[in-house]
Amino acid sequence: MTDQQSFTLVNPQTGNLAFKLFEFSNNSYFDHIQRNNYYSLIWIMAGNGNARADFNDYIFTANTLFAFAPYQPFMFTPKEDIAGLALHFHPDFFCIHKHQKEVACNGVLFNNIYNPPFLFVDEQATTSLELILGQIKAEMQNPALAQYELLVSYLKILLITASRLKAQQQPEAEKETAGSKEPFILQKLKDYIELHFKTRHAAGEYADLLNITPKALAKITKAHFNKTLTDLISERIIIEAKRELYLTNKPVKEIAYELGYNDESYFSRFFKTNADVSPQMYRDTVGFNRMGEGDAMRTQRPYAG
Repeated sequence: MTDQQSFTLVNPQTGNLAFKLFEFSNNSYFDHIQRNNYYSLIWIMAGNGNARADFNDYIFTANTLFAFAPYQPFMFTPKEDIAGLALHFHPDFFCIHKHQKEVACNGVLFNNIYNPPFLFVDEQATTSLELILGQIKAEMQNPALAQYELLVSYLKILLITASRLKAQQQPEAEKETAGSKEPFILQKLKDYIELHFKTRHAAGEYADLLNITPKALAKITKAHFNKTLTDLISERIIIEAKRELYLTNKPVKEIAYELGYNDESYFSRFFKTNADVSPQMYRDTVGFNRMGEGDAMRTQRPYAG
């Protein structure tokens, strides 16, 4: 396997990457923090090492499939050379939220900060995934009528296959997407938090959105996550704040404002309560200033090579 084979579709209206499949035989693509504006499925077929995603560290081995949502920061640090396949697709090409009922992968493969962002690809799954990816590669090499529709169909099959496999390996990842009323409410809650965490910080606001009493929602949240709704909202805000402190040189005041806090000192107290250090201390020890300006700026540029 070489790292030369690459098949890319570009959105003609925006010039941005729409869909890309490529092979890699080293870590040059992933050796710095990625924060892309598209979804990524990265299949490590050979090699092992460490992965960092959303400030958590994971050990990976061969036959691991990673799934990263747009703007989710990640990087790989191999202990030996890695090789595999990567598939990128932009939300404009295929919107996970819009097609959730068809593929049911949101909250299982993607956008689940409570579970590891990967799954193990067993022998049976390897055969299935290789077949689907082979069809995608063939279609991109020889485009014909209705190429977009066919690629989306293959992508749906790939996402469903991977989601089922992850649900088997990590049943807790599927718990929120099951058919009963409570998990449905939890999935909607997670969607609403993702949409509104920058502007809605109060637990009662999410109860109103879900048309449920705050007390009932608090009981459901505590039962499934063993956390309060305020904890869940705060966790999401802190993750975004850490991303901004880690990856950019924006002033703390600007980050606070973007997250819905007009008072920088109040935001700093909130951050320290939840992260045990002040925003500036976090930045000084692990963030932008520690990385060096060149590396940090590189993370701001979506990879489209």
